[in-house]
Amino acid sequence: MFLFLPQGVVLRQSQEPKEVWGYVQVRSKAHMFWWLYYANHPTKDFTELPLILWLQGGPGASGCGFGNFEEIGPLDKEMKPRNTTWLQAASILFVDNPVGTGFSYVDDCSLFAKNLTTVVSDMMVFLGEFFRCRTEFQTVPFYIFSESYGGKMAAGIALELHEAVQKGTIKCNFMGTALGDSWISPLDSVLSWGPYLYSTSLLDDNGLAEVTAVAKEIMDAINKNQYGLATELWGKAEGVIEENTDNVNFYNIMTKEVPEMKSNEQENLHLIGLYQRHVKNMHKDSLNELMNGPIRKKLKIIPDCVKWGGQSRDVFENMAEDFMKPVIYIVDQLLAANVNVTVYNGQLDLIVDTMGQEAWIRKLKWPNLDQFSQQRWKALYVSPESTETAAFHKAYENFAFFWILKAGHMVNNILLGVPSDQGEMALKMVRMVTQQQH
Repeated sequence: MFLFLPQGVVLRQSQEPKEVWGYVQVRSKAHMFWWLYYANHPTKDFTELPLILWLQGGPGASGCGFGNFEEIGPLDKEMKPRNTTWLQAASILFVDNPVGTGFSYVDDCSLFAKNLTTVVSDMMVFLGEFFRCRTEFQTVPFYIFSESYGGKMAAGIALELHEAVQKGTIKCNFMGTALGDSWISPLDSVLSWGPYLYSTSLLDDNGLAEVTAVAKEIMDAINKNQYGLATELWGKAEGVIEENTDNVNFYNIMTKEVPEMKSNEQENLHLIGLYQRHVKNMHKDSLNELMNGPIRKKLKIIPDCVKWGGQSRDVFENMAEDFMKPVIYIVDQLLAANVNVTVYNGQLDLIVDTMGQEAWIRKLKWPNLDQFSQQRWKALYVSPESTETAAFHKAYENFAFFWILKAGHMVNNILLGVPSDQGEMALKMVRMVTQQQH
């Protein structure tokens, strides 16, 4: 079932983007919500600009909510225009996935995705329906951009989509994927936490020893394929880091986390802590009120029984066994298939720090890795007039890396009021990745 309603089309003024939204039933009793904004360029039609699918992390964080109103959509959560919206460079398709995220929902609790395979197959159903119904986008260059756990999903979706396009089962002009602060190799991230925090004076020798010890526990669990245990130990490791750093913020080391009250529930406390830190954090009161209030009224199609974010914890917990599994091999397959792959990372991110990203990249079996590594990176500036280095960039054939300076986990977002927003640099990167700018 594909749902397009007349009230889903909004075109108020020429300056404001046209938008449509709806649901796709990706499996029986599993409903995926999407929200599309057409590009908003002063001189170009949307058909002259690419289409970007945005995938949020978590798993369980909402692209239609957080990605849209906190990061790259046309309006912020105060409903004010965003100067650095990506709509200046592309049309944006937000999708609440996996099912149960945001306004997406399942009618039966057994239907939550438990692994990447299900996440990918659901998205293939969605994309097949989307491009079948929105034929105007079939020839537009299509890119998948992602953040955090969304990057792991993006890698799997990109490979499956590439194969579907080759077979002719989905008609679209797929051009590549961009993995932002992405959870591609959880172990490489975990092993780099201690050295990164130590090098930035956020751990002393004793703290480094404690973080290193719990990282080794995680490594042992992963080496024994005990992925559920590894996820629990990951929660323990974050607790050790918080104790030793006075609650450093995992999304931006320049600030600190305000500790949550401890849960009284007799459940896995580490898993609850992980959910609160990495998913519930993206359902703050102001955004929650916006999505379940004015936005819900505007959309008009959200079922009465569905609350935005109401099933997000279920989404996160059902994916716990899959969470720590690496997908470096999928990136290798993408590169071998000649799919364009971009990695971008914020300098101040801890949860997926740049050291960890570089570590898994060194493990790629891609034949051109040596040539990529030998390239000298180039400094990037937000404008010709700027003298401040905003990022570094390196590329070889179909692989590229952006080191975004003064940015945290959300490259396009001011996190907790810290003035590290690199929205202009993020927009420049989008134009470079989509071949609108060199």
